[in-house]
Amino acid sequence: MGKLIDYFENNNKRLIDKWTHYFDIYEHHFGRFVGRDVNILEIGVFHGGSLQMWKHYFGKKASIFGVDINPLCKSFEEDQIKILVGDQGDRTFLRELKQSLPKIDIIIDDGGHLMHQQKITFEELFPTLSPNGVYLIEDLHTSYWAEFGGGLRNPNSFIEYSKSLIDNLNAWHSRNQLSPDNHFTSSAWSMSYYDSMLVIEKRPQQQGIRKVTGNPSM
Repeated sequence: MGKLIDYFENNNKRLIDKWTHYFDIYEHHFGRFVGRDVNILEIGVFHGGSLQMWKHYFGKKASIFGVDINPLCKSFEEDQIKILVGDQGDRTFLRELKQSLPKIDIIIDDGGHLMHQQKITFEELFPTLSPNGVYLIEDLHTSYWAEFGGGLRNPNSFIEYSKSLIDNLNAWHSRNQLSPDNHFTSSAWSMSYYDSMLVIEKRPQQQGIRKVTGNPSM
């Protein structure tokens, strides 16, 4: 059993609401940050339980920042955990947020799950994520739900929006149909899709070099 799922299953602190298959994904993408000086930003505080979980998981060197529209969430602050109040769908707030925080290594969007919120948050915060950071959007099943602004093949859903990012990830090979001269192409290392989740890992990129080695067989 992983450290995160063990904490979750035995949690007697603040409430945490998670799909259980998320924990293996967290461990896979976050494990390299454990025990390091790391800055984590989670959009969506709810009862504050996941912030406590991140504090336990990443260790004493971690700084945890939570964002929520509900001002009552400020009461969940404690050592290593700071809460900021604002609307993730408000670009002005997000731009002010970026100026007030240190360089963030991990961003977790577990906020309102509305399509415009997810897109605005990504557009504002992904460029400021550290060069080797991780951007995770969860509960993407709302992309298929009309009440959240989604729907199957709905061009306004975050799932459909993210498909254009796949093109940008591969822009080097588009034969000039797409320009690689954009932040995403030059900084995104990988995009990993899971049930209800997308994880984008950053690493500085440049056009790949194709090489051939060995002796011809024919």
